[in-house]
Amino acid sequence: MLWTRHLVIVYMYIISVGLIFLSYWSNLSAIALIKDGPSLLEDILNVNIPRLTAPDGTAVSLLPHFMLQWVMGTIFTYIHLGPKHNWTQKAIPFAFLMPLCLATLPIPLKIVKHAPTFAAVLPLVLAKIAIWSASFDIFKTLISGYRHAVSFAENFGLSALVENEWQRLNVPCVLRAFWTIRLIEQFATMTFESQESLTFMFTIQKLLVTGCETLIALLGMTSIISIICHYIGKLFQMFLMSEEDEDKSIGTVSAILFYILSLQTGLTTLQPDKRFIRLCRNMCLLVTALLHFLHNMVSPILMSLSASHNPSRKRHTRALLVCLFLLSAPILLLITLWSRHQPSTWLLAVTVFSIEVVVKVLVSLATYILFLLDARRQTFWERLDDYIYYIKAFGNSVEFCFGIFLFFNGAWILIFESEHNYAGSLIRGVMLIVHSYFNIWCEAKAGWSVYIKRRTAVQKISSLSEASTAELQNFDDVCAICYQEMSSAKITRCKHYFHGVCLRKWLYVQDKCPLCHEIVINQDLKAEIIKVNDDAQVDEQHHQQQVLES
Repeated sequence: MLWTRHLVIVYMYIISVGLIFLSYWSNLSAIALIKDGPSLLEDILNVNIPRLTAPDGTAVSLLPHFMLQWVMGTIFTYIHLGPKHNWTQKAIPFAFLMPLCLATLPIPLKIVKHAPTFAAVLPLVLAKIAIWSASFDIFKTLISGYRHAVSFAENFGLSALVENEWQRLNVPCVLRAFWTIRLIEQFATMTFESQESLTFMFTIQKLLVTGCETLIALLGMTSIISIICHYIGKLFQMFLMSEEDEDKSIGTVSAILFYILSLQTGLTTLQPDKRFIRLCRNMCLLVTALLHFLHNMVSPILMSLSASHNPSRKRHTRALLVCLFLLSAPILLLITLWSRHQPSTWLLAVTVFSIEVVVKVLVSLATYILFLLDARRQTFWERLDDYIYYIKAFGNSVEFCFGIFLFFNGAWILIFESEHNYAGSLIRGVMLIVHSYFNIWCEAKAGWSVYIKRRTAVQKISSLSEASTAELQNFDDVCAICYQEMSSAKITRCKHYFHGVCLRKWLYVQDKCPLCHEIVINQDLKAEIIKVNDDAQVDEQHHQQQVLES
């Protein structure tokens, strides 16, 4: 980390070097304006007023350059870091003005063209002396910064170091400022150079195409998209009256997703017309991802409102309105896209993501409705857990099938549609591996584990005796797990009464009684259940092997 005085020195050096190159470019531009004929000095001596005051004459053209060179020479005199002797300080402005002064004399143009190079010698020598005199301090600062970075990474990790430097340098704001300035410059160029009036859509298309033509420009556009998605999340959070800051990652994840999509599709290497089409397609995929993020925001709110029996109608209404939006937006998007485009791999991907949003919202709404119905019931609803399980199992199964479809869709794009985009193919291949592991293998493994645990628990529960009406009347107490009255119950070996559903959930975790910690079922029966499950797994593996062989 540099101190403020070090940063000022760095900026002064950069500005001084920039002034040298700007002066050189200005001198070359001024010399290019000189026309054949009498020199400017001859016109002054002959008092040739018409030539001196002509709007397209040499004198009028060179006057702004004279003023600019004098201003740049004066600024350089005060900010350069080289030796500041009296003769060098006085000579610097004249060094900046020397090519223009020579251009006014009757000297051959071939000689005058080399004057800007000689004029830059003195400022460059001073800048060179400044950098050599500070080389030791620069080396020491670099070593100190390297040691600080290594120490920080060893204590907190490399990712923490990158995140800390990213925030300290305020990189997203720098990228947004860069992209905005670049956009304004492109718009000004289009406005002044265009001979015809520009339409709104053509201007937007042109600016978006030029706004992602390089990797740096693409980073700037990504930072703009990040801040837009962040404020969209904030807007929905305010509408939902949520106090938890759960949407803080929406902007970051949206930016990473957009940048990876752009690299996968080779956005910067495409022709302008194809680039705009690809940009629109990536934006459609980003919109579907944003809908997923919004569902992840509203789903916990729905569950908390229904489970906590919250009577606030305003919060219920707002959450349901967001769900209505999440149902209608993907459908309208699909209707628009399918009515205007032929079926393709990207359209299938957008379709899958949109349908997945609809399925997730329907699952959340169904769960929400079941919890509301349970809140209005006066007695314990034993089948509620089964209904919730079936609904969530349906949603997870649909998501798993869509994950497999997206894997094959991405593989098709990788093999048949990415022939000349080697970098994008490499990134897509890596993302397919990540997708297949986390969204297919891990999800399948977790789903199978839940299914086995649930089936085992059901078998354990079915081995226990059911309490009769007389036994429940004699017991005359509530379930020790959920503290609700029991119209039906299971009796353990230790003669404790529990709801069958509550005890099944408990058996997901351990086999001991919640009250006395005795084993709930016999060990022989437990071994038999385990053997049945193992046999079922072997039969399943054998069946899969037969399918593969066939």
